[in-house]
Amino acid sequence: METSQSNDPRTSPSGTGCDLVTVPARQGLEAVDILRRGAVDAVGPVLHDDGCGTLGFVVPAGTAAGWDVPGSTCTETDGRGLRLAPEPPVAGSDWLLPPGEADLATDPAVLRRALGEAARLIEAADSRR
Repeated sequence: METSQSNDPRTSPSGTGCDLVTVPARQGLEAVDILRRGAVDAVGPVLHDDGCGTLGFVVPAGTAAGWDVPGSTCTETDGRGLRLAPEPPVAGSDWLLPPGEADLATDPAVLRRALGEAARLIEAADSRR
């Protein structure tokens, strides 16, 4: 993914060099809902695996260096193996939100907050059972 030189943490995923934040599907789906309900377009392309066990959020290159959200991982791709095209970039995966519908990488700070809120919602729902 090419990153622009602007201060906008969200960038166009048209090139190479993006990172991928992977989370459990339940938390990821909650986070997608939280992000899509926000006042701005805050969610970029999102991958899911065939078993729907995980979701992967495309984030700007360099995010992996400082990612520390418990229960998630951030993989630095440096353009290796992750191409943002209509076809899924990894065998056994598919786009939940494809690059054509979500054309900006997700802002890592916004994603961090959404994942935290999603974790709290899940914990509250599970404690009521």
